Amino acid sequence: MSSASSSSSTSADLLTDRLVLRPWTTGEITAVLDGTRSERWADDFPAEGDRVIAGLLGRHPAWLGAFGHRLIVERHTGLVVGSIGLFWPPGDGVVEIGYGVVASRRGRGYATEATRALTEFALTSPDVHTVSADVELSNPSSVRVLEKAGFRRWTTDENKAGYRAVAADR
Repeated sequence: MSSASSSSSTSADLLTDRLVLRPWTTGEITAVLDGTRSERWADDFPAEGDRVIAGLLGRHPAWLGAFGHRLIVERHTGLVVGSIGLFWPPGDGVVEIGYGVVASRRGRGYATEATRALTEFALTSPDVHTVSADVELSNPSSVRVLEKAGFRRWTTDENKAGYRAVAADR
């Protein structure tokens, strides 16, 4: 791990083999919304989904908590390459997860690695027994991410499928 990424790690960070999943800072939210570039971001970060989430964070303060939204950081470069989050609080023990990795880092397994880690973390909450995700059937890459992360399809309609990971499955 580079000294830059290790010095920015906090107890709220989730570490995987190749990634750090860390909470957004208010400065990063502002920079994304203002279109300000950071040298700590991959060249194609933020993607549209990251801008949408940044815009919603102010209206959903729980999303900035331990079980909320995080940035996906490559450990070997220290660069932000996407975001992932739980749409907190859970309803009836179920919380939804969403994720995105910038185009320049796709195909490396980062989304699966991050999804698996955040799902396992979510299932440590006594308020959560299921993590769910809806995916457009026209997005087979996202379907593969969920399946590789241990999610199982439980609903399907003509355009999308619902996936879930249940605490008993872990």
